[in-house]
Amino acid sequence: MLDRSRLVTRPLAMRANRVSIDSAAIDPDAEPPRLAPQTAAGVSGLAAKIREARERGRPRMVAFGAHTIKNGAGPLLARMIEEGWFTLLATNGAGIIHDWEFAFQGESSEHVAQNVATGRFGLWEETGRYLNLALAVGAWRGLGYGASVGAMICDDGLEIPSRDELLAAIGRAADDPARAAAAADLFDVVARADLEPGWMAVAHPRAGSSLQAAAYRLGVPLTGHPMFGHDIIYTHHLNLGSAVGRTAERDFLRFADEVSRIDGGVYLSVGSAVMSPMVFEKSLSMAMNLALQEGRSITNHSIFVVDLAESSWDWRRDGEPPPEDPAYYVRFMKTFSRMGGAATYLCGDNASVLAHLCHELRRPTAGSPARSPRDDG
Repeated sequence: MLDRSRLVTRPLAMRANRVSIDSAAIDPDAEPPRLAPQTAAGVSGLAAKIREARERGRPRMVAFGAHTIKNGAGPLLARMIEEGWFTLLATNGAGIIHDWEFAFQGESSEHVAQNVATGRFGLWEETGRYLNLALAVGAWRGLGYGASVGAMICDDGLEIPSRDELLAAIGRAADDPARAAAAADLFDVVARADLEPGWMAVAHPRAGSSLQAAAYRLGVPLTGHPMFGHDIIYTHHLNLGSAVGRTAERDFLRFADEVSRIDGGVYLSVGSAVMSPMVFEKSLSMAMNLALQEGRSITNHSIFVVDLAESSWDWRRDGEPPPEDPAYYVRFMKTFSRMGGAATYLCGDNASVLAHLCHELRRPTAGSPARSPRDDG
């Protein structure tokens, strides 16, 4: 196997970045850009469904790809969870990384081709070191992937347990095997990093820009759904697959638990062609399995998919779309249509659509204030 300890990593401050949070961040109070009439109408319909679901105390989930963070939409989602519009957020491993790098240094997104050619792509010390430590500590604490990183940002550091404490937990494997295994993982990482026990400060000067930090502070789950080998933290020698797996498994089950209550709720997928449909369809299958055992079904729900590519495909009318149509990869819309759920495709830039949604949700409606208080149902 390749020995990652032999790799040369460089300080993150040396990296040229393509995105600055100062220029990318979208002000939730600013007037949103114009949308095509059909997309604007779809956003209004989405806002109405979210309001209805919140009034009924049903889930309002949003899953998004890394570009949503890179495009500066984090503050929009943070505002919407502050006001109680979403009950769970989900992103992929790259979304977690971009959000953390913005909080840590205010910049993210390296030049991939240029850095691969020079053997530097992804080999940045702080991103690999701190995120892998956060996951190992989070697994020990019983946190999910997103919460592990969100906690580090909020706390500006990590509490490193002593090796004696970890060894004691390992010795109690018969009583608590899962915690003993997490202790063994963290012991391994602590030894390899040669860490002293106690508080390890990790400053996040731009923590206010972090969606993960906002979600952790507000107690709203932000679940991380990585794919092993896809993200730059796997290049670092402190990376431990078992810590990734423990935290990601917890987040998957938390996501699936929310889907199990999706009847009467809303699922919004923004610019995620792989993670969102794949994780959702497995979760929905498990939810249906449990529901049918209880003599019920899941049919009264709404799904909205946002993407840049144009598509007018109607699953009910047209059947399976051709591979060149953007609706092809949103195959879980087909599942919804067969189950009786309502599926809507919105063509638009992810940041612009979310800006409109944030604005629309804050618009006064009959009998309600413009800025609704936070209410998670």
